[in-house]
Amino acid sequence: MKLAARVGQVTPSITLAITAKAKAMKASGLDVCSFSAGEPDFPTPAHVVAAAQKALDEGKTRYGPAAGEPALRQAIAQKLNRDNRLPYEPEQVIVTNGGKHALYGLMMAMIEAGDEVIIPAPYWLSYPEMVVLAGGKPVIVPTTEETGYKIMPEQLRSVITPRTKLLVMNSPSNPTGKVYSPDEIRAIAQVVIEADIAVVSDEIYEKILYDGAEHLSIAAVEGMFDRTLVCNGFAKAYSMTGWRVGYLAGPHALINAVATIQGHATSNVCTFAQFGAVAALEESQDCVVEMLAAFTKRRSVMLERIRALPGITCSEPEGAFYLFPNIAQLGLGSIEFCQRLLEEFQVATIPGLPFGSDANFRLSYATDLDTILRGMDRLDKFVASLQ
Repeated sequence: MKLAARVGQVTPSITLAITAKAKAMKASGLDVCSFSAGEPDFPTPAHVVAAAQKALDEGKTRYGPAAGEPALRQAIAQKLNRDNRLPYEPEQVIVTNGGKHALYGLMMAMIEAGDEVIIPAPYWLSYPEMVVLAGGKPVIVPTTEETGYKIMPEQLRSVITPRTKLLVMNSPSNPTGKVYSPDEIRAIAQVVIEADIAVVSDEIYEKILYDGAEHLSIAAVEGMFDRTLVCNGFAKAYSMTGWRVGYLAGPHALINAVATIQGHATSNVCTFAQFGAVAALEESQDCVVEMLAAFTKRRSVMLERIRALPGITCSEPEGAFYLFPNIAQLGLGSIEFCQRLLEEFQVATIPGLPFGSDANFRLSYATDLDTILRGMDRLDKFVASLQ
């Protein structure tokens, strides 16, 4: 059976592959310290679970609207108004099967053959693959540790062409943990407005910020609201990874188009899960504060241990829950480095190459301190074996 050509143009997710391998090794009895998946180790907050259970008890198990339950679309619009100063109406919001599906639906609705999509590197590894699946051309713009892994306005201006349709922004960033300051966001917005292009702002980590870092949605900058699509979800801030509830907000026509695609692709998002998401937005946010406190401590411990290793440098993340150390001095590519670390010392990490930087690898500190300490001991021994 002949496969479509588009399948051969995309690369399977190495994050999922390494996570699966680490789980298989664990299942075989090996003691694996996993820093691979971007998944909080906390249970979903009790009030969120209770809301979903209540919805089940009330028989909310039927098909729902393709664009999402009205109560959740309303709650998301209120959240965007309250937290981000973005005057969206519920009709400008679509509920999706996770944040990833929101981005995929956007690309399918917006990108055509030949359209260019600018993606600063390092990037979340699915961005360019989604562009390719939509028939577009990813335009990768490298950034450096010296610039905080952020695209500079002059860089952005230099790669815009008549075919440029979209810029992908991700702050706080996966994999670097870097956060664009409000002034940096405004400077990027100015270039976008001058060039008359659109932006998708992936804000899935917006609530995970450290040391006074401030999140400003680029959609809130004057002149940007009508040209920005805001993508977010519940997986990271509320430890709801398996619930698969995300959302996209933007102009009416675009949201309607994504809803049409979703209606033919998946119908609606799991009905009772959406009522859990309503509770996440409308009820106590103490769970977010508690998880952030734990992430803050874990970040400090892991960063200190990483920076003590010879031949490795690592900038401090200002958001999310990842470190992105530079291993260029060690003489190994990121894939070989991570494969050997997993096979020889049972520590699972993600190579930087799929994120656009073979000189780095990614660690998630969304796990317990005991695992972090044991894993760092093993990483220390691995690096020593390379000297």
